[in-house]
Amino acid sequence: MATLINTLWQGLWYKGGVGNWSYQFHRLAGLGTLLFLAIHIVDTAFVFFAPELYKHALEIYRHPLFMLGEIALVAGILYHGMNGLKIIVFDFWPHLWNHKNEQRANILIYVATFLAWLPAAFIMGSSLYKHSILPWLGGK
Repeated sequence: MATLINTLWQGLWYKGGVGNWSYQFHRLAGLGTLLFLAIHIVDTAFVFFAPELYKHALEIYRHPLFMLGEIALVAGILYHGMNGLKIIVFDFWPHLWNHKNEQRANILIYVATFLAWLPAAFIMGSSLYKHSILPWLGGK
C-alpha cells in the first residue's frame, strides 16, 4: 500500500507537463469507469439474490454525494473515450506524433471533454438540485 501511495504521489509531482497529466487522467478515468461497472454488476445481481439489498443500493444512489460522483463519472467517461481516440490516431499515424502536436492534442481533448460534458452536467446537476438539494432546503 505504501508503494502505491508513493507512486501516486510521485506521479502528481513529476514534471512531465500536459502529457503526464493526460496519462494520469486517462488511468484515473479508466479505473473510475471500471469501478462503476463492477458496482453495477454486483447491484444488478442483488435484484435476484437479495432484493432488500437492491432497494438499499437504490437509496444510496439517490444520495447527493453519489449523484455528484455520477456527474464526475460522465466527465471521466467522455475524457477516457476522447483521449483513447487521440491515442489511436497517434498509433496509426506516427508521423504526427511529436511533442508540439501531442501538447496541442491534449489541450484539445481537455477542451472538447469539457464542452461535451457541460450539457450532461447541467441536466444531471438540475436533477440533483431539484430532487435532492431543493427538498433539503425546504423547497418544493
